[in-house]
Amino acid sequence: MRIITGSAKGAKLVTLDGLETRPTAERTKEAVFSMLQFDIEGRKVLDLFSGSGQMALEALSRGAESAVLLDKSKEAVSVITKNAEKTRLSDKCKIYCTDCFDYLKKNKDEKFDIVFIDPPYALKLVGKSLSALLENRFLKPTTLVVCESGEADVFAENSALKENFEIFKSGKYGVAYVNIFVPKGGVLQ
Repeated sequence: MRIITGSAKGAKLVTLDGLETRPTAERTKEAVFSMLQFDIEGRKVLDLFSGSGQMALEALSRGAESAVLLDKSKEAVSVITKNAEKTRLSDKCKIYCTDCFDYLKKNKDEKFDIVFIDPPYALKLVGKSLSALLENRFLKPTTLVVCESGEADVFAENSALKENFEIFKSGKYGVAYVNIFVPKGGVLQ
């Protein structure tokens, strides 16, 4: 696993041992950043289930202004910190060892331009994450929410969310479904 392009291009990233954290596959990451390529420069990024930190670090390498990386695992936070230092992007990062839902409740109204949501597939937390982002007012009308999951319809468990988000871009890469959502017009007022 490495940074694909930008200021940290080619930097090899550390990953967690074991099966608890599943890094985004390189092909999937390339596809996501191809979809986002003109929407990264100068943006604020939030990574809810950071794992190794590779998605937020890739965004920073490509010119994002800053990133908040969250993971509730101490081991993951240690890996994220090492990767941020290795890529020389640690000065643009705020890394927290916390449950993302606790963070969202405690930091209401903090706005981000790009949000990455890639929880463990079996937990099916994409819908809950989208709801928490809305409830705690983390989204701008132009925020891009990048969701990676193991299922095509992330709204299956909460169909009301369909009223709040529209698909900006989507694709399937191996077992991963990637959907980039934007908030619908009146949601954020």
